[in-house]
Order: sequence, then C-alpha cells, then structure tokens
Amino acid sequence: MKEIIPIACDHAGYELKEVVKKHLADRGFEVKDFGTNSSESVDYPDFAHQVGRAINNGEYRRGIVICGSGNGVQMTVNKYPNVRCALCWTAEIAHLGRQHNDCNVISMPARFIPQEVALAIVDEYLDTEFEGGRHQRRVEKINQLLK
Repeated sequence: MKEIIPIACDHAGYELKEVVKKHLADRGFEVKDFGTNSSESVDYPDFAHQVGRAINNGEYRRGIVICGSGNGVQMTVNKYPNVRCALCWTAEIAHLGRQHNDCNVISMPARFIPQEVALAIVDEYLDTEFEGGRHQRRVEKINQLLK
C-alpha cells in the first residue's frame, strides 16, 4: 500500500503545491490534497488545520503545508499536540528537522524558495529517519509546558 501524504496551501503556495504533488506521485506516493485549489486569496488556517488535525489524529504519518512565508501554516499545524512541523528553507533544515526533531510535517515558504529547492526539501524530508537516542528525550519535552 502506498503511503499517502496530506498537503495543503494558501493562494501563495498553490503553484508550488501542484509541483510538489506531481513530484510525490512520481516518487510513488499518493497525495491527499486539502486545498486550496487556485491562486485566489484565501485564509491559510482553513486548509492547514485539515492537515494538522489529520496528522494529530493519526490518519497520516507525515504531511506538507505551504504558504507565502511558511510561517502561518506552520503556526497553525503546530497547535496540534501530536504535530511537529519544521519550517524548511533548505534541504539541510529538512534533514535536521527529521533527524533531530522527528518532524512529521514540513512547511515551505513558496515566495522565497525556487521549485528545485522545494523538491530537494521534500526529498530530504521523506528520505531521512529520526535518529532517536539523545534526541528522543528532547522531542518528548516539546509538549511539556513549564509551570
């Protein structure tokens, strides 16, 4: 069974989302597209929440969100306790997000990275395993609020 990757974007991320979807399909993944479906202005939380909720509930193992800066969608999905979303500007950041932080979602800034970089980020995210060890303790502390 093919792994399904949920993806969502706002209007600024629409073109990049379409490129990423094709790349995922070419790599043998299925895609669950939560929208948006055009470059007409929309509110990014309406779409990012769907990925965050689906990852949080265990429907999917990992996901991708895209907006102009990558910040808004990242902030939205990180509201969910079982989501660890890394804002990725380079493939190295995606690698470290997986290896050290066990990120299960990546966000990308469509207005600031070329498509080739975005696809390298996606590949690094998909191909890198969580290292565990000393990083496991740190990941476990992420949801522990200080009193």
